[in-house]
Amino acid sequence: VIHKVVKEHGFSIIRTYCGHGLGRLFHCAPNVPHYPGNKAVGVMKPGHVFTIEPMINAGGWQDLQWPDNWTSATKDGKPSAQFEHTLLITDSGCEILTARTRGSYKDRFVL
Repeated sequence: VIHKVVKEHGFSIIRTYCGHGLGRLFHCAPNVPHYPGNKAVGVMKPGHVFTIEPMINAGGWQDLQWPDNWTSATKDGKPSAQFEHTLLITDSGCEILTARTRGSYKDRFVL
């Protein structure tokens, strides 16, 4: 779904990084890719916690890593933005653990 919306608006998603599970280790299985045609398998079950965190680019999806082994940039040098949400699978669906609460966010771009 994320890829479909991003593509409809003329953007792309970096494929090197993906969402991930949270457990005893911070970055753990499952991997949660944000693009179609990936090879992720599995079924989420109640109690599982995971992130979605696409890196959305104004240009192509290819990226490169800087020599510091931490910083990532788009290969074509165009702007990219990343956001993250953490979700919990429940018996009745899904809870967004990082959802904003009423009044917790002031939109800086609304005049």
